[in-house]
Amino acid sequence: MVKKLRILSLLALILIAASVLAGVVPVFVLGLSSPAAVFDSYIMQVTTFTLLQAGLSTLLSLALGIPVARALARRIFVGRAMAVRLLSLPLALPAIVAVLGIVEIFGASGILGNLFNLYGLTGILLAHVFFNFPLVARLAMARLEAIPAESHRLAAQLGFSGRDVWRHVDRPALLAMLPGAALLVFLLCAASFTVVLILGGGPQATTLEVAIYQSLRFDFDPARATLLALVQLVLCAVLLALTRRFPASSANWPGLKRGIMRYDGNAMVSRFIDGAALVAGFLILLPPIIAIVIAGSAGAFFSHTLMNAIATSFTVGFAAAVLSFLLCWPLAQHGARSKRGSRLANAAVLSAFILPPAVVATGWFIVLSRHASVAGLAPLLVAVMNALMALPFVHAALAPAVAQAAEANDRLCDSLGVSGFNRFRLIDIPVLRRAVGLSLVMGFIVSLGDLTAILLFGAEGFVTLPALIYRQMGSYRMEGSAFTALVLTVLSFLLIVLADRWSRADD
Repeated sequence: MVKKLRILSLLALILIAASVLAGVVPVFVLGLSSPAAVFDSYIMQVTTFTLLQAGLSTLLSLALGIPVARALARRIFVGRAMAVRLLSLPLALPAIVAVLGIVEIFGASGILGNLFNLYGLTGILLAHVFFNFPLVARLAMARLEAIPAESHRLAAQLGFSGRDVWRHVDRPALLAMLPGAALLVFLLCAASFTVVLILGGGPQATTLEVAIYQSLRFDFDPARATLLALVQLVLCAVLLALTRRFPASSANWPGLKRGIMRYDGNAMVSRFIDGAALVAGFLILLPPIIAIVIAGSAGAFFSHTLMNAIATSFTVGFAAAVLSFLLCWPLAQHGARSKRGSRLANAAVLSAFILPPAVVATGWFIVLSRHASVAGLAPLLVAVMNALMALPFVHAALAPAVAQAAEANDRLCDSLGVSGFNRFRLIDIPVLRRAVGLSLVMGFIVSLGDLTAILLFGAEGFVTLPALIYRQMGSYRMEGSAFTALVLTVLSFLLIVLADRWSRADD
């Protein structure tokens, strides 16, 4: 059995490696053949802006996320459980839906359209903070709630002031997660596509990911796209190496009920700071979502184009989820029985973070454009790209359950001689049905909200829901785009609720 698992795992690794190398190798070959162009002023400008907006987005997300986390960790108030749940909204919301909501509020015809020019650095920062400060807050809350209750009791007995509690209790815990959280947010913002594509406002506010797309789709300049992809590859590889050195993940997400009795924060200044942080955070978080619901409900209609986009999204999402699962299943099975296999599996699934979609797509475009029509292969390419992007999420949902089932059932199955498909049918599926379902749902969610792959490879008659929203916004059909965004939001939230239930429920 172990031998068969090793062969299947090796086959999955080969398929992932082949897909990645098909994107990386052409990038390196074409990029290194014209190294002088690396110093082109446009590439330097795009790289500089990428680093600038990612750095500012990270600072703002940390500056808001940490105070929000501390306020939620030490305050009891009506609606606190709901407030903690609301921090999950950006994780479930496709990027283009949130961007549309921000446009509805701060765009030229929006409710607050006169406050500032949304298109440019300001709009990008606002959208990135919307997505990332809740992530920082969740990571910070997990750290704060992991502090032993005895620490706070001792602080109260010693008569610590709020400043003393911050200095000796909270700050050391937060400093432990700060480098990892900052690097994670920086990586996400540096590889941002949808936000910058819609809110970038021209060549002066373009990141590497968007510049690659523009070079391929509008300028028809694969050489320029390759050089940009090479820079993006190096940047993301360095950032990923740093995130491995300073991990941001936590063993537990923040609870809905307070687990630690806090004795600090009773001073008027502390109450004001906590209240201001919560108000600022939820003023950024809630208005775009409310705007989508209101605007979408006002212009509700189902057109033939929308129904086709729903069908396409479900078809591509199902294909991507199944493909990602078929790659992760043997990796998870072998990894559960081999430390080396586990390390190889983790390296393979992290390829989605090492190589942003635009980098891989550049290589595929270079190879395929010489031998076939890229437009004719659009459905396959989008499904494969989405499957690669979903690998980390599918593997994370599958691997722990597979490891637990292997430890519990391997000896019994070996003694009974149950192996292969019989074990899969009689043992693995009944035991792992929730983990399998959760992994498929996670893969579907990633594909459902993706805009990168469909814009890079999409054709005129091949449109998903995010692509339809983008087209409707581009033609100023805001009422239609709002309703499409509402449909996508509802579908995404239903899938998130399903995934949450399966991840929590016991067999």
